[in-house]
Amino acid sequence: MGKTTIIAIAGASASGKSLFASTVYQQLVAELGSDGIAILAEDAYYRDQTHLSLEQRQLTNYDHPSAFEHKLLAKHLQQLRDGKSIEMPQYSYTTHTRLAETIPVSPGRVVMVEGILLLSDPELREHFDISVFMDTPLDICLLRRMQRDLEERGRSISSITEQYQATVRPAFFEFILPSKQFADLVVTRGGQNEIAIDLIQSKIRQLLAE
Repeated sequence: MGKTTIIAIAGASASGKSLFASTVYQQLVAELGSDGIAILAEDAYYRDQTHLSLEQRQLTNYDHPSAFEHKLLAKHLQQLRDGKSIEMPQYSYTTHTRLAETIPVSPGRVVMVEGILLLSDPELREHFDISVFMDTPLDICLLRRMQRDLEERGRSISSITEQYQATVRPAFFEFILPSKQFADLVVTRGGQNEIAIDLIQSKIRQLLAE
């Protein structure tokens, strides 16, 4: 299969990570075919909380590094680099815990992973060939987050704003923003920065050719 290039796309919640990843993905599929690319989401690696009641799960700080099972994510990234398939967990935003089902992910020449705290973890950083940080103003992120959570996750305005003030915003300044220093590329204007996408494409081609 050749060398595997692992790309991390980090940044604040609703900063445009998913849009950026999907745009890069579509272009890579056109070049490599869908079998050559694997995509992981850090959110899938939220810790299993089936041992807790729903009320207790709602108290979890989902913006803190301890909420994620990063060691499992690191293990899966290494397995994909070694040419082995993995079973990626699935997480429910409704029940706030993992589902019983997993998603099989086959290794590819390009592995993309997106999430808020990827660059804050030293062990994870060792696995990334390219690290991208989406640098989007917090007010834009908040507006996007409100629209997403209202339309897709059934949240109320009050619950969104309470969580944002209690955990999302503090975690951004404590963990996410400081991790920007570890990015190879800082991307402005959300996920629609075509120049940044072209730069990533060029670097991927270079790494794959080595």
